[in-house]
Amino acid sequence: MEFQAQDAIQWIGLTNEKIQANKEYLTSLDQVIGDSDHGINMSRGFQEAVNKISGESYDTASDVLKDVAMTLMSKVGGASGPLFGTLFLKLSTTFKGNDPVDYATFTSGLEEALSGVMQRGKATKGEKTLVDVWAPVVEHFKQENAFQADKILEVAKTAMENTKDLMATKGRAAYFKEKSIGHIDPGSASSYYIFEALAEAEGGY
Repeated sequence: MEFQAQDAIQWIGLTNEKIQANKEYLTSLDQVIGDSDHGINMSRGFQEAVNKISGESYDTASDVLKDVAMTLMSKVGGASGPLFGTLFLKLSTTFKGNDPVDYATFTSGLEEALSGVMQRGKATKGEKTLVDVWAPVVEHFKQENAFQADKILEVAKTAMENTKDLMATKGRAAYFKEKSIGHIDPGSASSYYIFEALAEAEGGY
C-alpha cells in the first residue's frame, strides 16, 4: 500500500459521490431515530471538503486530510461535524511525516481515528454509533498485513447492518430506546460509504 496525496483526494471525492447519491437515504435513517438532518449535513460537509481540496495543490496525504477534517468540523452541523472531523484529523496527524503512507501507518492512523472519536463522543462499541463500523474495520486492518478491498467492504457492510439489531444508548437516538432497534444507525451508514470509497480508491473494487 502506497497511499499518497492523490489517493486521499480520490478517496474523499468518491466518498462525496456516495454521500450525495445517498443523501435522501441517510436522512430517512435519521428521521426514524434522530433529528432528520444527517444526510443534509453530511452532503454539505463533503461537498465543501471536495470544493476545498479541488482548488489546492498538495504534497502529502496528511495535508489533504487535514483540510478535509477542518472543513467537516466547520461545515457539518450537529454532532457529526466534530466526530467525522476528528476521524480525518487523527488520520492526518498519524500520516504526517510519512509519504507515501504504508499499510502499517494507515492501520495506525485508523486506530488513532477510532480512539479519538471514542474519546470525543465518550462512546464505546455496542452503543449504535459510527464506532460500531470503525472498530471492526480497524480490527480487520490489524489482523492483516496488506490492503484487501473486498474484505474491507465486507467487514464494513456487515458492521453497518449489525447496528440494526442494537439499541441506541448514545446520542440523540438513545431517546428512542427500544424503538431504535430495527434501524441502521445513520453515522454507521455514512462510515460504510467512507470505507466503500476507500475500497474503490485503493483496491479498484
